[in-house]
Amino acid sequence: MPLSSDEARRFADLLKEHAESLTARWAELAAAGLRGRLSGSELRRQVEDLRKSFEEALGAGSVDLTDERSAELRAQLGELSSHRARQGFTATETAISIYAFKDAVLEVLGDGNDAGTLRDYVAFSTFVDRAALFTFDSYVKVREGLIADQAEQLLELSTPVVKLWEGVVAVPLVGTLDSARAQVVMERLLQTLVDTSSPYAIIDITGVPAVDTQVAQHILKTVVAARLMGADCIISGIRPQIAQTIVALGIEFGDIATKASLADALRYVLGKTGNRSLPAKRTER
Repeated sequence: MPLSSDEARRFADLLKEHAESLTARWAELAAAGLRGRLSGSELRRQVEDLRKSFEEALGAGSVDLTDERSAELRAQLGELSSHRARQGFTATETAISIYAFKDAVLEVLGDGNDAGTLRDYVAFSTFVDRAALFTFDSYVKVREGLIADQAEQLLELSTPVVKLWEGVVAVPLVGTLDSARAQVVMERLLQTLVDTSSPYAIIDITGVPAVDTQVAQHILKTVVAARLMGADCIISGIRPQIAQTIVALGIEFGDIATKASLADALRYVLGKTGNRSLPAKRTER
């Protein structure tokens, strides 16, 4: 049963009349669901701000959480959701804190009130339910944003581009190379080539567990993009197992230089530039 504008205003008066007891009881009930993970003073401040927003929205005759008169209440609910999401609370714990308002109101108003007030409470309960659902949805959006940001940060951390020598940069790849990660690799490599004016880039796949057609295509696209920037790429870390797989798949790297190890690749590049600072590879006897 939705609230009417008159019922909303009457209920706002009741919320104002019992403000202190409602705030105290609401904070107490909400604290039980948070298991001491939020300080009492902070929780009381949150529920007091929300109680005032409920009172103002209802006092303005708001009967729908989506209308303009509930704008401040929506802002408070959104802030609570964002705060709880960043603190690691669950969506359920966040929504329960809103549902606790209904229990607090029922305890304060349940005894000694007429039937009209109780009917108002039933309609008010529906309004609070919608507020809790709004909080749940807001929480999910914030969490999805946090997860997306963390995934992007992990991608960046897993694809470092390091300067090995003057004019030589390297991308040590570890783990599976999918499309999203390949795009990050390409962007970071090209940006580093621009920043360092390096003519050579080494793509080391020692830490890549397996090379299939898709991985090879990602590597080749990166090499082509680097060449368009005026840099030559050398692929290192071609282990015997990977070499056999590449041959079996019929993958051709064309005129791209490949080396068994990162050290071999660096020797090759320094030899191309005329720099002999690294010792020659020792031959076992």
